[in-house]
Amino acid sequence: MPNRFATHLWRRLTVALLAVLLAGGSSAGIAGDDHDRARQALEAGEVLPLRSILERVERDYPGQVIDVELEREREKGVERWIYEVKILRSGGSLIKLKVDARDGSIIGSKTRRGAVR
Repeated sequence: MPNRFATHLWRRLTVALLAVLLAGGSSAGIAGDDHDRARQALEAGEVLPLRSILERVERDYPGQVIDVELEREREKGVERWIYEVKILRSGGSLIKLKVDARDGSIIGSKTRRGAVR
């Protein structure tokens, strides 16, 4: 059974993710389309649930998750879903991970040392 902090964090991240999806478009119709596309991708098995992604990320990158975004990215003519996860690590460094939403693999990372004072 998850502890209260994990449950609270999960709820905050879910709300933040939905807010990002809804605010992502230039109009309400586009934002609704983004949300619908993301939901359909989850239902179709194209993306892993956020909970699964966070379990994998937190295992290998301990720290406090401070932001999560789900985006559709095009690279070399191929589109795929990407979770962007920002983690505040001990010592104040900030790491931004790009995670393949289909399988949870880390496909990129950037670290900023002492990003938070």
